[in-house]
Amino acid sequence: MAAPRRILLVEDEPSLVLTLSDRLRAEGYEVEVAEDGEAGLAAAVGGSFDAVVLDVMLPKKNGFDVCRDLRQRGVAVPVLMLTARGQVVDKVVGLKLGADDYLTKPFDMLELLARLEALLRRGRRAGAGGPERYVFGDVEVDLRHEEVRRDGRPVELSALEMRLLAYFLTHPGEVLSRDRLLDEVWGYDATPVTRTVDVHVAGLRQKLEPRPSHPRYILTVRGRGYKFAGS
Repeated sequence: MAAPRRILLVEDEPSLVLTLSDRLRAEGYEVEVAEDGEAGLAAAVGGSFDAVVLDVMLPKKNGFDVCRDLRQRGVAVPVLMLTARGQVVDKVVGLKLGADDYLTKPFDMLELLARLEALLRRGRRAGAGGPERYVFGDVEVDLRHEEVRRDGRPVELSALEMRLLAYFLTHPGEVLSRDRLLDEVWGYDATPVTRTVDVHVAGLRQKLEPRPSHPRYILTVRGRGYKFAGS
């Protein structure tokens, strides 16, 4: 029997901690709680978690800083940001800092469970079934070990950026719509107007393209989506 998946819940609102932790445990997850950002960062770095549910408004260290510090330290665990903020700019900031998904309070519990399950379920799907090593330009990608190097130097990608890159690499030349990417990489149906895919593509371009504003590899196909052009 497989071990239960471990979730780190970083949240300081007692009623929400109780509600979420009880529901997650009822769904079969093992849950650890941290009630401030510093404790959450220490737990995420020191523990072995399958996903982190991270509030933005936290004592001692806000969720944006926690997410940024996790990625800078090479922790690629999927992060679902949870916050009362609803402005698009806050969502974009969270995604650019390495969050994998973003849910605004108040939320439906079933939606949170679906988003969380999608992050866990799709964790390794994108790169399955093809070669393990790819090279384009000065970029080398090892899908098996989830390592990326550019000009010989390590490139830090979030867990979701890695899955998105793997999907592009394993579908070269195909025009991939935003809806398809959301379904295959994110694992859920999102609204057609979402900027989630665009934000993550921009992040990959910033890290991997010689000239991000004039990409050579991850191309925009206007009105249709994106295409990986390879070398």
